[in-house]
Amino acid sequence: MLRLVLPKGSLEKATMQLFADADLGVTRGSDVDYRGTIDDPRVEEVRILRPQEIPLYVADGLFDLGITGRDWIEETGADVVSLGTLAYSKATSNPIRVVLAVARDSPVKEVADLPAGCRVSTEYPELTRRLLEKQGVQAEVRLSYGATEAKIPDIADAVVEITETGRALAAAGLRIVGTLLESCTELIANPTAAADPVKRHAMAQILTLLQGTLEARGKVLLKLNVPGTELDQVIAVLPSLKAPTVSELSGRTGFAVETVVPKSEVNVLIPALKDKGATDIIELPLSKIVH
Repeated sequence: MLRLVLPKGSLEKATMQLFADADLGVTRGSDVDYRGTIDDPRVEEVRILRPQEIPLYVADGLFDLGITGRDWIEETGADVVSLGTLAYSKATSNPIRVVLAVARDSPVKEVADLPAGCRVSTEYPELTRRLLEKQGVQAEVRLSYGATEAKIPDIADAVVEITETGRALAAAGLRIVGTLLESCTELIANPTAAADPVKRHAMAQILTLLQGTLEARGKVLLKLNVPGTELDQVIAVLPSLKAPTVSELSGRTGFAVETVVPKSEVNVLIPALKDKGATDIIELPLSKIVH
């Protein structure tokens, strides 16, 4: 039913892991194969291509559905429908930033300080031109094919690059002076395909699986028993998505409590719960959380 295109390159490994965790595992002949299959009746075809190209291919109707970054949607100006954001990137769950950076010893303190005619090197020439014009900066924007940060100061006065943490730019002797765009990974659709009720329903179901998988990451399910006299003080220290589930035990001997908590808090939380009177504490991994 749906022709799906997934990103090759920096997002590839994280995307393949996400689909596998969402029970939509992509099968390929090898890790360098550009074609794949998903054992799911909603997915007819899978291709793996550069994220820079995906917005245009989806807009042109070559694919119904694709995953790419907001940075490439803005760069290409492609006419696509964004179905929702997916909170993952190459190394973290945070958005990437499209930033403007200069040499560490440059007098430029913010984007508007760039002098007229300055040379800006970037892999995002159209996006950079538009955003610099909004800041009133008249720059000579040059397309970079990689190693952009190495072009300061001899080839460029400034660069526009993506970063998750800023560490690589700092290591190259650069200083970030402004963020032009925050970019999340997005599930995008061809407008005509998205207008088809059957296809749109299938797209929404796939989005539910992907977002539910991401929501579950870093969280666990805690199950515990609590004597009735200790219930209030246990609930007081117990975080939850909304509110803990509390059920009375058979024989009215106490209560069973269930809640979802961040995995990062469990090392402190479990001993605290035991101190408050909780017993039979069980920690379980989660695959999906669907709201």
